[in-house]
Amino acid sequence: MKKIFTVLGLISATAFMNAQIVINEIYGGGGNSGAPYTNDFIELKNIGNTSITLTNATIQYASATGTFNSYQTLPTFTLAPGQTYLIQEAGGATGSALPTPDFAPTNNTSFSNGTVYNNAFNLQANNGKVALANSVTQVVSPTDSHVLDFVGYGTGNLSEGAPAPPPSNTTSIARISGDTNNNSVDFVEGAPTPQNSTMGALAVSDVNLSRASNFVKNTFVKTSEITFGSDVKDVKIYNMFGQIVKSASVKAGASVNVADLAKGNYIVTGTVNNQPVSQKILKD
Repeated sequence: MKKIFTVLGLISATAFMNAQIVINEIYGGGGNSGAPYTNDFIELKNIGNTSITLTNATIQYASATGTFNSYQTLPTFTLAPGQTYLIQEAGGATGSALPTPDFAPTNNTSFSNGTVYNNAFNLQANNGKVALANSVTQVVSPTDSHVLDFVGYGTGNLSEGAPAPPPSNTTSIARISGDTNNNSVDFVEGAPTPQNSTMGALAVSDVNLSRASNFVKNTFVKTSEITFGSDVKDVKIYNMFGQIVKSASVKAGASVNVADLAKGNYIVTGTVNNQPVSQKILKD
């Protein structure tokens, strides 16, 4: 969801035509039984093509049917295109530590009376709602003017379009392309892939084989073709700005010619056995 917001002062709408920070990944199973990570996390990402700064922005969380009762104020930060921002939330004893978070809040503040609660958000593993807002104003709806992005998942009663699929103790939901304002289309469930701001800018090493099921055979593309290991319907290749640059449907062992694409990172999505899959590739 693209909104106009204040960035170190008043800036015209034109400045935001090519800049957009969105919620990129949500994991709520941290520290639970079988969890790969000790902490929940929310990951933001700049999916635009210019750097952008957020100041006085807030993260707000609510249960599936609850209201946004409290908030966390984010420190001022700037993200380059493709760069991610990792927010560490509450956790437990099970799993490994997250990569060094960009922000690890230890409290949240009540909208109703200003009480500061000494704990980070404890995200529900399967169902809930997360909002990124441009001010300390309570979110009521995904279409509120101060909402920069909104994700409802599982049985969340509010969402952009339909809710994203439910994650679990062992899986997260992650954005697979740009922002269509439909959570069910923009997110898929898979193994958590937390990335901080030093890892997330056009990273090559984070090919998500769990989410992708290895459907792309050559994730490092030195030739002019991407080769597929499965029958894949509705193949879409996205650049790192969330723009579709190629589409096709292929059989196992078949290829898609990408000689016309510039060198760099791309996300390939498709449907294998009626399941959405995605994988990051590097074209050299």
